[in-house]
Amino acid sequence: MNKVFITCAIPYVNASPHVGHALEFVQTDTIARYHRLLGEDVLSLSGGDENALKNVQAAEEAGAPIQEFVDKNTELFRQLAIKLNAEFDVWQKGSDKNHHYPSSQKLWKLCETAGDIYRKKYEGLYCVGCETFYSSDELNENGECFEHPGKKLEKVSEENYFFKLSKYRDKLIKLVKTDELKIIPETRKNEVLSFLSQPLQDISISRTNERAKNWGVPVPHDPNQKIFVWFDALNIYQSGIGFGWDEKKYKKYWPADVHVIGKGITRFHAVYWPAFLLSAGLKLPKAIFVHGYLTVNGQKMAKSLGNTVDPVELIEKYGADGLRYYLLAKFSPFEDGDFSEERLKETYNADLANGLGNLVARVAKLCEANNFHFHELIHESVDPVVSKALEEYKFNEALEKLWNEKLAPANKFVDENKPWELSGEKLNEVLTHLVKDVLGIAHNLRPFLPQTAEKIEKQFAGPKIKLEAP
Repeated sequence: MNKVFITCAIPYVNASPHVGHALEFVQTDTIARYHRLLGEDVLSLSGGDENALKNVQAAEEAGAPIQEFVDKNTELFRQLAIKLNAEFDVWQKGSDKNHHYPSSQKLWKLCETAGDIYRKKYEGLYCVGCETFYSSDELNENGECFEHPGKKLEKVSEENYFFKLSKYRDKLIKLVKTDELKIIPETRKNEVLSFLSQPLQDISISRTNERAKNWGVPVPHDPNQKIFVWFDALNIYQSGIGFGWDEKKYKKYWPADVHVIGKGITRFHAVYWPAFLLSAGLKLPKAIFVHGYLTVNGQKMAKSLGNTVDPVELIEKYGADGLRYYLLAKFSPFEDGDFSEERLKETYNADLANGLGNLVARVAKLCEANNFHFHELIHESVDPVVSKALEEYKFNEALEKLWNEKLAPANKFVDENKPWELSGEKLNEVLTHLVKDVLGIAHNLRPFLPQTAEKIEKQFAGPKIKLEAP
C-alpha cells in the first residue's frame, strides 16, 4: 500500500484562527481524503508553532502565562480543523518537551556535526511578524516587511548561532530546477529560483534567552540560547512522526509527499528547510504546494491588520460543507482571492441548495413516489477528470467539472426523460440510471464535502430510497 504523508503549515498561535487558516486546513484535508479514496495509507499533520517571539509578546499583552496562552490558542486551531471535518491524524505542539524538544535538538546536532553551525556577533533588522531578519533591500519604501506593512522592524544586536545556508545554494538550485523538490505552481518555483540566483546569506538559527524571554527549545550544549523559530518550527513536520523518538514510524512516513503552505512562507520551506535537511543528511520533501491568500477588499487578511473573518461563525451559519465548498470551488488555489460572505451565501444557494440539493431531492422523491427499490452493488471510482485536477491541486477545476459534467447532465436527464410520465420497465431503467448518477456524484464529492457525500450515499444505499430533509 502506498504511503502518503501530507502536512499543513504550522500556524502561529498568537491569536485565534481566521478564515485563511480554514482555507489551508480544507485544502490539506481534501488532498488527504482523495488519497484515502484511492486506498492509500495517508497521514496528515499540522500543529502549533508555539515558540515564536510573537507568541510571547501576545501572552504578555494578554497578561497570561505563556504556556497557558499557547495551549489555549493552539486548541482553537485544532478545534477549527475538527469543526471543518478536516481533523489531522497528528497534531504536534512546538512546546512539547517529550517529543518536539529532543527531535529539534537532534536536527541541530546533525547539522552541527556536518560543520554547518557556527557562532558570531550580528546586527540586523528583525520582523517579529515573520520571525526573521531582513536586509534593507528586502523591505518596502517605508523600510517595512512586505508581509506586515505598518509594523516597525526591530534593530537587533546580539551574538548567536548561524547556519551555513550559503553552502547549499548550488545544490538547492539543481533540486528546484529538476523538480526533485517540486514547487507548485510554476510561478512560485520561478520566484524561488530568482531568490537563489543571488548569493545566499547565512542565517541566524538561535537567539539569546534574554530576547527569547527564556521560551523555546534550548540549544544543545549552550544553556544561554534558544533554537530560532524556523529551525524549530519546520522540524514539527518530523517531530510529529517520530524523528528522534520513534524511528520506525519516522522511517515509514518521511519524507513528506507534499507540504501545503501559503505564499508568504515559501522561502522558509523551499530554501531554508531543504538546506537544513541536506546538512543533516535527511530526505527532502517531494513537493511544496503554495496557495494564495484570502483578501478582504483586496488587502491580505491578517490578525495584525484587524480585517480577519471568524470561520467558526461561518460554519455555524452555513455548515462545514457550505464553507468548504465556497473555499474550494470559488478561489483559484494559486492566486489571491477576495473573500465575501455575500458571495458565500450566493454560492451556497446556487450551487448547493438549488444545484446539488435539488437534484438529490428530485431523484429521492421520484424513487419514493414510485416505490422504487435499488439492489445493485456499485463499485465507484474517482472520475479521471476529477482525479487529474486533484493531482494538480486544482480544487476549483475539479468541482467545476463535477458540476458541469455530472450534476448538470443528471438534472437534464430528469427533464428530458420525464420519469413522472413513465411506468414499468422504462421507469425502472430511468430511476436506476439516476440513482447511479447521484451515487457517482456523491462518491466524487467525498474529498470535498465529506458530510454531504456520506448523507447522500446513506440515503441512496437502498433497497428503499426515501425523500429526506434537504
